Amino acid sequence: MWLRFLALGIGAVALLLGLLTGLARLGIALPAATAVAADLHGALMICGFFGTLISLERAVALGRWWAYGAPAVAAAGALVLLAGSPAAAAASFLAAGVLLTFDSLMVVVRQRALFTVMLAVAAACWGAGTLTWLISGGLADAVGWWLAFLVLTIASERLELSRLLAPPPLSQATFVAAVLLILAGAARGEFAGGSALSTGLGLLATTAWLVRHDVAMRTVRMTGQARFSAVCMIAGYVWLGIAGIVLIVLPPGTSVFAYDAAVHAIAIGFVLSMVLGHAPIILPAVTGWRVRYAAAAYAPLALLHASVLLRIVADLGEVVALRGVSGLLTILALFAYAATLAVVSRRGPARPHV
Repeated sequence: MWLRFLALGIGAVALLLGLLTGLARLGIALPAATAVAADLHGALMICGFFGTLISLERAVALGRWWAYGAPAVAAAGALVLLAGSPAAAAASFLAAGVLLTFDSLMVVVRQRALFTVMLAVAAACWGAGTLTWLISGGLADAVGWWLAFLVLTIASERLELSRLLAPPPLSQATFVAAVLLILAGAARGEFAGGSALSTGLGLLATTAWLVRHDVAMRTVRMTGQARFSAVCMIAGYVWLGIAGIVLIVLPPGTSVFAYDAAVHAIAIGFVLSMVLGHAPIILPAVTGWRVRYAAAAYAPLALLHASVLLRIVADLGEVVALRGVSGLLTILALFAYAATLAVVSRRGPARPHV
């Protein structure tokens, strides 16, 4: 249990400093020590925070001591990165990606299904992106793989739940087709510049699949935590689709902030929205803490998506001042959400998830 809390704590630190480096990239004055590492914002967020969180969740699900190697190594990589050694951190993140892929393959051995295979593919994307970073030395070359890691992890988990609706066999073929498009875009390094048609089409196809087959489209009619989670997911799907459109219409390099718009529509609008939707479920499983849902959580959720909207508008309109405001709103939304969960959870016992 102590290793869970240690990895989770380091991941939280990576998130905090990742957010601060994000502000530095937006031109908001910060201490010199933080601003120096601003170019490592993506590595801190995707590998240091999301990589640690996803591998920790996978380890808890597996329930085997060796599965904790991935989150432990990822957390160590975050510490090394914060210490100012990006090459050593990249090596740690690569090892974590390999370990997470191994853990995911163990799940495939236990349960042979498309969603378990896709989770292993997603984990391999983390390793592929980090290896690309090590070889090229440029984060832009790794971003496509890293975002594929996040998008495919979430989509594969939704694929698992879609079985409750008994989708037709063709739905699996369309899911695989969408995944192949995203992987092709990552392999071509589309986020590093040039045409991003494959990635854009892959994201649109994934969005269409989720809207058509995800249980969130039904659970949104329920109440309480179930509806909140569904709203988080559906709102995230909107931004995933918008990211696909931006990549097709304005590929990275065609305008000043086109790359930024696409990346943060995915990372904030899609991925962080999923984190908010699942936090009341994941935190008890990982930490044993009781977390209670309250309708007040809709306020920070709305603020988060308002910040994404402002970010995209500012990027596409090249309004630099508004980009900084959007970054501050994102951080405010995350802190407000954490405070909301903390306050309501102290007022009473956890409510069962519906």
